[in-house]
Amino acid sequence: MTTKGLSGKTALLTGALGSLGRAQARKLAEHGASLLLLDRPGMDGGLAFAEEIGKAGAPAARFIPQDLGDTEGAAILISGLAHDAGGIDILINNAAVIVNKPVSDVSVADYEQQMRVNATAAFALCQAVTPGMVAKGYGKIVNFCSLTLNGRWQGYVPYVASKGAMLGLTKSLARDLGASGIRVNAISPGAVVSEAEQRVFGDRIAEYNDWVLENQCLKQRIMPADVAGLVLFLVSPESDMMTGQNVGIDGGW
Repeated sequence: MTTKGLSGKTALLTGALGSLGRAQARKLAEHGASLLLLDRPGMDGGLAFAEEIGKAGAPAARFIPQDLGDTEGAAILISGLAHDAGGIDILINNAAVIVNKPVSDVSVADYEQQMRVNATAAFALCQAVTPGMVAKGYGKIVNFCSLTLNGRWQGYVPYVASKGAMLGLTKSLARDLGASGIRVNAISPGAVVSEAEQRVFGDRIAEYNDWVLENQCLKQRIMPADVAGLVLFLVSPESDMMTGQNVGIDGGW
C-alpha cells in the first residue's frame, strides 16, 4: 500500500485516547486518512491528541467527546458528523469497558453497562454510518472482539459476553451489508501491553505478565502498534476480499 493509501477517506475511531486507540490513530494518519477521534467527555488530552494526529499526516483530525453509554445520543451525533464529512468511509469500534471481578460480585447494572458500551454502541454506530457507505457502494467496519472468547480467562463475564456479541454482530452485518460493498471484519487481540492492563491488574501486573508469556507461543508481549498494523490492513484495499472474519493477533495460544 502506498504511503497515503487512505487519502480521501474519513475514519471514525472510538476509544481513541487509550493505548490501542492512539496507536491506530497514528497509523491511519500516516497513511492519509482524515480522523474523527471519539472518546469519553472529560478525558484529558483529546484536543492535543487531535492536533498531534494532524501533524502526523492526517488531512483533518477532530476530537469528539461522547459517552457511548448514551447509545441514542452517540448515533445521532455520528449521523450528523457523517453528513457533514460527506460520509464516513471507515468505522473502527475499538472502545470497551473492562472490569475484572468474580461473577458473584457483578450486578445486572454492571453487566448491562459493559454490554451497552462494548457492543450496543457499536451496533448504533454501524447503523449511523452505513447509509453513507451504501450510497458510495464501499465501506470498511472493524469491530474489536477478544482472545478472552477462548474461555481461559476468569473474572470477565460481562466483558467476554459483550465480545461474543461483537463476533455475532460482525458475522451478521457482513452478510447483510456485503451486497452494498461494505466489508465488516473483527480483530481479536490477545494480551496487549496497555494502560488498561496496568489499571486492571495493578500490583499483580508482574504475575500477569508471566502468565501471559507462559501461555503464548511467542515469548514476547504484543504492543499496540502490532494491533494498529492489522487494523490498517483491514481498512485498506488489500483486504477488500475479506469480510465476516475474526482475525486473531494474540501471539499464539
